[in-house]
Amino acid sequence: MRIKRTRLLAVAAGLAATTALALPGAQAAPAPAAAGAAQLARADAAVLGADVDGTAWYVDRASGRVVVTADSTVSDAEIAKIRRSAGADAGALDVRRSPGVFTPLLAAGDAIYGGGYRCSLGFNARSGSTYYFVTAGHCGDVANTWYTSSAQTTLIGATVGSSFPGNDYALVRYDNASLSHTGGFTAANAYVGESVKRTGSTTGTHGGTVTALNVTVRYSGGGTVRGMIQTNVCAEPGDSGGPLYDGTKALGITSGGSGNCSSGGTTFYQPVTEALSKYNVSLY
Repeated sequence: MRIKRTRLLAVAAGLAATTALALPGAQAAPAPAAAGAAQLARADAAVLGADVDGTAWYVDRASGRVVVTADSTVSDAEIAKIRRSAGADAGALDVRRSPGVFTPLLAAGDAIYGGGYRCSLGFNARSGSTYYFVTAGHCGDVANTWYTSSAQTTLIGATVGSSFPGNDYALVRYDNASLSHTGGFTAANAYVGESVKRTGSTTGTHGGTVTALNVTVRYSGGGTVRGMIQTNVCAEPGDSGGPLYDGTKALGITSGGSGNCSSGGTTFYQPVTEALSKYNVSLY
């Protein structure tokens, strides 16, 4: 029986930018000065220290700001808490809102099944003559063994490594020699503005752009991951673990996000290069 590589979906859904309107005859207030490296580092650490679930943030050195995105579960009081945590460095924060809830995209369903959950296969990899695939760490944490269907009649193989939170990647070994595992991707690093696609077992394939790199996400319900790729590609529960790619360039593994593929959303991906390095495997 043949198992197909599941890809991630992506529907473009950007964050709306707000603009200030000056009163007639009024003089526009000067733009705040860009924060220096030390202030940005303190502000970055302060957001983490505020310990507010449902937030994602990254240092934007071009604007001299720490861009903080808060999902719908974050209250005004919690945003005030983040600003208080930054103290004198609060001016370095650029706080934005995103609809929906930042959560790992895990669900019961179809594609790859284990532990009562459904996730998505990411990229196939190998070490010597042993074949594997990478998927999300929060998927690997809930299942020791994976199958091709919810009936769990056709074995894929065992989870041999998993990391979540902190990172979000897992490695599964192909233990069923009857399953094909084609390749065709080369690992690469994403860049801001890159046009990308993702494929997942829930929503299929969608496209969008990379909006930020080296993002820290604190998911609602707990679990903080670092060094993530942020995009405006949509995703839904069950798409976790699927691939983010640009042509034949393998970029990331779907971790989580907010929204859906009707209204759009913000999504986060584990860079695939880090996972491959961790497990000493290669794409082919």
